[in-house]
Amino acid sequence: MLFIDNEGITDPRINLAIEEFALRKLPAGESYLLFYINEPSIIIGKNQNTLEEINPEYVKANNLHVVRRLSGGGAVYHDLGNLNFSFITQDDGNSFHNFQKFTAPVVEALHSLGVQAELTGRNDIQVGERKISGNAQFSTKGRMFSHGTLLFDSEIENVVSALRVDPDKIQSKGIKSIRSRVANIVEFLREPITMAEFRSKLLSSIFGVDAEHVPSYKLTEEDWAQIHEISEERYQNWDWNYGKSPKSTVQHAKRIEAVGRLDIRLDIEEGHLQHVKIFGDFFGAHDVAELEQMLVGTRYEESAVRERLADVELRRYFGALDKETFVALLMLT
Repeated sequence: MLFIDNEGITDPRINLAIEEFALRKLPAGESYLLFYINEPSIIIGKNQNTLEEINPEYVKANNLHVVRRLSGGGAVYHDLGNLNFSFITQDDGNSFHNFQKFTAPVVEALHSLGVQAELTGRNDIQVGERKISGNAQFSTKGRMFSHGTLLFDSEIENVVSALRVDPDKIQSKGIKSIRSRVANIVEFLREPITMAEFRSKLLSSIFGVDAEHVPSYKLTEEDWAQIHEISEERYQNWDWNYGKSPKSTVQHAKRIEAVGRLDIRLDIEEGHLQHVKIFGDFFGAHDVAELEQMLVGTRYEESAVRERLADVELRRYFGALDKETFVALLMLT
């Protein structure tokens, strides 16, 4: 196995592209390990509806990256206190869904640091009842990766604020909140260490040699060119990150002073508004159906909605309703 150095990059759109490049392009006869740390971002599971997983107001206010990954599973919050690992290898027919195989070296490394971690359930690493790692996998053309998070010293409150956590999932796990569910590894260490030291110790444990002597694959200029191409075509692409979301229905209702109650229903397919219906007790000189039809086909993204409404006089439909309030209603912020 060879270690891939991502050269300290913290942009998730590049790091996920490195992972995909290694999976699809590097020699299939070798296995690889990739570590990466992402700046504040939300990483969406391949089969998830992005808009249902994120808190859009928090995402906008904090300028978070929202990026869809290739693997399934749930949405996760990443920041500079979270170390991600990815084992990239052949899919031998017995490894996919075998999270034990890929988490065992990580769990062993944690044990060496005094952290009593164990793989629990389907794909989590926990210390007691507290989750410190979630894992997911992806397979294609005889190759696969198994990757996971390691909450080393992450901002837990930001995890709570950035994501919309399904209450059914919390109840099914018998826990009161995400705050009581997750924990940072630093809470369980015998002695304090930095993220850099943690990364180094993890590497040494997995490879069985000093971190400085770990066998590595160095990405070439040609490799980097392909990585940036993958990043631009997929991970920087709105259609991939948002438009790939399954068909969904959104409803948002609010009473607005001097306007009345607005109840907005949106059918969204492939990231675009397919059906818009606005109910309420507002008064307007024009039929609101005109506005509903204008919005159909618009990409469900704030800048696209603003552009579509640029020349629309909302007063005709709602009376004293300003554009900022209406856009916020449409975008659930």
